[in-house]
Amino acid sequence: MFSLVLHSHLPWLANHGRWPVGEEWLYQSWAGSYQPVFAALRRLAADGFTDQLSLGITPVLAAQLDDPHCLSAMHQWLGDWQVRASEAAVAGDEAGTDARPASTINALGGREYRAAAAALTDFETHWRHGGSALVRSMLDAGTIELLGGPLAHPFGPLLDPRLRDFSLREGLADGAQRFGSGPRGIWAPECAYAPGMEIDYQRAGVGHFMVDGPALHGDTSLGRPVHDSDVVAFGRDLQVSYRVWSPKSGYPGHAAYRDFHTYDHHFGLKPARVTGRGVSGSDKKPYEPDRAQATLERHAADFVDCVRARLIDESARIGRPALVVAAFDTELFGHWWHEGPQWLEAVLRALPEAGIRVGTLGAAREQGYVGAPAALQRSSWGSGKDWRVWNGPQVADLVQINAEVVQSALATVTKRGDRGLVARDRVSDQILREALLTASSDWPFMVSKDTAADYARNRLYTHAHATREICDAADRGREPLADNLSARWNVADNLFPGLDARRLGVA
Repeated sequence: MFSLVLHSHLPWLANHGRWPVGEEWLYQSWAGSYQPVFAALRRLAADGFTDQLSLGITPVLAAQLDDPHCLSAMHQWLGDWQVRASEAAVAGDEAGTDARPASTINALGGREYRAAAAALTDFETHWRHGGSALVRSMLDAGTIELLGGPLAHPFGPLLDPRLRDFSLREGLADGAQRFGSGPRGIWAPECAYAPGMEIDYQRAGVGHFMVDGPALHGDTSLGRPVHDSDVVAFGRDLQVSYRVWSPKSGYPGHAAYRDFHTYDHHFGLKPARVTGRGVSGSDKKPYEPDRAQATLERHAADFVDCVRARLIDESARIGRPALVVAAFDTELFGHWWHEGPQWLEAVLRALPEAGIRVGTLGAAREQGYVGAPAALQRSSWGSGKDWRVWNGPQVADLVQINAEVVQSALATVTKRGDRGLVARDRVSDQILREALLTASSDWPFMVSKDTAADYARNRLYTHAHATREICDAADRGREPLADNLSARWNVADNLFPGLDARRLGVA
């Protein structure tokens, strides 16, 4: 069996800047990845395809796809894209450069105008009232399995166990409320694991989760129960997954595909193809859709051949039918790799034609693709497959801030809970909300990888400050001030309305 797993995640971006990192990141990913990937899933569902992939959607992303502000701003963003494209389509000679004449910009504008118009129609038809309905429709059709996760995407092994357990339980409840059914499996943030976390998973009703291949020493041909639990870990097959995307190579880097990094800054459009490794943006050749399509077809066929060969080899090695799991960030398909959603649909249609059974992780478990227990040790899918990205020297100060903020939050909420309040405590709710946003794994990742590191630090500092000042007011008995601060911070950080501090476990 072949299982495809997609992990959909962005940090909370609403009301925290627009360009170049804030909400723009959400809207680019929405238009580039979420819209075309779901369009592909709808076509597959219409043609009767079931059990196509295990789709992880983090609670923090799901919140943004349902958020009224984000929905309104996304609609406007799509309209702006169409306006920019129309201007490029009719631009005169003044829009050209030595590298790209006006005729090339005009052709680009026409192509982008049609794409924006199609995206607007798709959004108004399927997305205008939120993303949850789309996910529900795919679940009802049996096309996907939903993978959940903890609130705000924390790096679990470094989080206080009490808050980690609360975050997981609340995240699963959030998924059940939004999508109509509770996830049976999860994508643990960053595939991060420490011994003992499987106990938390089992207690929360989680049956399976993802780890990276090296966590199972590369033996990913079957799921593995973890230690003495009934929770199964599925490992990402790197030989197959790296065919698509790896630190150094993969299909998206082919010369024919649209280049992610090169912009025509006058109109904000992407005019170039990759052309070659090390070629500067000004020297990149114009994007040619027909050339890219021909390359995509070859890469889809190559991937199917790769999966088939891997399944044959692994089945022979273990003496029984094997499982191959390929796992990626959803945002790779479309946002980073423009042609990715087309490739994805082509592969899912071609695999059965090649005699390859496609199934979700849940289906793999139910159909017996499970081996002997594994003594899983600490791991992640980051650099070195350890925790260095989130706990290394570059982010030691952030780790310390996280620990201090979480302890302050837990202490304050515990004291407030000891008063025996029966009613919902909005102050405690907001304290936990801000503490979880502080502890998001995205901030140390962005600092360690030097991708918008200043933005990441500022975001962590902002949420840490919010947590501390609400805690300070509450601890000093200044209840009106604590109420006011909680309400004001909730204007920006109003995600997870179901979060209820009364459900925090005892110390």
